Amino acid sequence: MSNGHVLVLGGARSGKTGLAERLAMRRGSKPAYLATAEALDGEMSERVRTHQQQRQGRFATIEEPLELGAAIVAAARSHDVILVDCLTLWITNLLMDNRNVAQAVDELMDTLGEVTTAQVILVSNEVGLGIVPDNALARMFRDLAGSAHQRLAEICTDVYFVVAGLPMVLKGSAPETAEPKVHEA
Repeated sequence: MSNGHVLVLGGARSGKTGLAERLAMRRGSKPAYLATAEALDGEMSERVRTHQQQRQGRFATIEEPLELGAAIVAAARSHDVILVDCLTLWITNLLMDNRNVAQAVDELMDTLGEVTTAQVILVSNEVGLGIVPDNALARMFRDLAGSAHQRLAEICTDVYFVVAGLPMVLKGSAPETAEPKVHEA
């Protein structure tokens, strides 16, 4: 297993989580799924439940909406691969909690530099390909996510962009895809 971290980007329902899950299963024997989503309504609760059922116990599930760095450090003590899904939800959670997103990304960068006992696979939505949002909060979110993606891509060994379930290599080597496809919810 390479200790280099991985960034998987893509649009909504692009297949990015499925790719990340296959990578995690192939690269580690004790994978953890670190979920940043909070089930604040019925629709999101159903999405979370569906995702958990699709993973069928193959991952230890850790839920942490805000303190991502601390959760990664804790997970690295007993897991060899940590799949973080997803960074854009984490950024949203930080914004809604009036946290400093740039500082939190700095802390995440530091954490990734320190974690050498586990590979971290980061999943995030690429939100900068569409129209410019019509309100300040949405524009700020788009800018913060784009900045985070650029910074993380610098330090990750492999960076993939997923479209229609097909991964494009932006940096690193082609992903191993021997496992059966796991569908996103």
